[in-house]
Amino acid sequence: MAAHHQDEPVKASVFAAALAGAALATVTLAQTPDNPPSILVSRQLAELEQIAVGDQVRLATDEQGTDARVFRVAGIYEPTPDPMRLGAVPREVRLHLTDLLALTRDQATPTGTEHVESINVALHDPNEAGAFAADVNARMPGVFARPAIGAAGAGSTFVVLERFHLAIAAVTIVAATVFLLALSIMLVDERRATVGVLRLIGLPARRILVQVLLEGLLIASVGAIFGLMLAVASEGLINGFFQWRYDTALIFVKVTPTVAATCLAIAVPLGAAATVAASWALLRRSGLRLARR
Repeated sequence: MAAHHQDEPVKASVFAAALAGAALATVTLAQTPDNPPSILVSRQLAELEQIAVGDQVRLATDEQGTDARVFRVAGIYEPTPDPMRLGAVPREVRLHLTDLLALTRDQATPTGTEHVESINVALHDPNEAGAFAADVNARMPGVFARPAIGAAGAGSTFVVLERFHLAIAAVTIVAATVFLLALSIMLVDERRATVGVLRLIGLPARRILVQVLLEGLLIASVGAIFGLMLAVASEGLINGFFQWRYDTALIFVKVTPTVAATCLAIAVPLGAAATVAASWALLRRSGLRLARR
């Protein structure tokens, strides 16, 4: 735990306490003339127990409150959003490392001999995580260090979800393209007489095809921009509803510039291509047949 400053509270949640062989006790207000150590309380726990900054609370490792210790609430924080814990309300507290050890240490365990299973280290430059992990592994045999980002490998939950979403997106784009092509064929067929007249007055098929291409680009661009505007407008509503539903600060929908550029790069060419493909077969006919003369 040397990576944490001495005055920086260390997170101790219900889950961490359970791993240490303890459970977070019932939080009750108490008064003491002493100057107790400070803790941080999650917003959800503070709202549930009506705790405010400056209150004194008692924490113990069992529900009966045996050997409870008094702490002063120094602040209320918003827990880091974790998609893996979606739906679980984070009722947590953060303690100084020394206070956490004193609260959870077994009486038979000498001070300084506590067992630590894992340590999270925050680097000033996250890009040096790989080099730092390799250096730790070389210097400390028996200790396995690895970057937290991407450590789960190809079988992690989020990698599987990302590939699943990519497959759904590919199928959706293909189906939408087929539907768009069929719709374009019907719209072009309705303009059969207009195209025939243009052919009869001397306009070549290439000239009409260029006009159709420009028209398809315009319509596709307007449709793509309208879709992006609708997505941006509904982004706040979707995030607000699900954040309220699950009481979390997790961002569920975010339209980034990269996402917007990708949508435009896919939608505009596909729309223009569908219009040209639908018009090509029609322009190959003679002007008399198109004008029905």
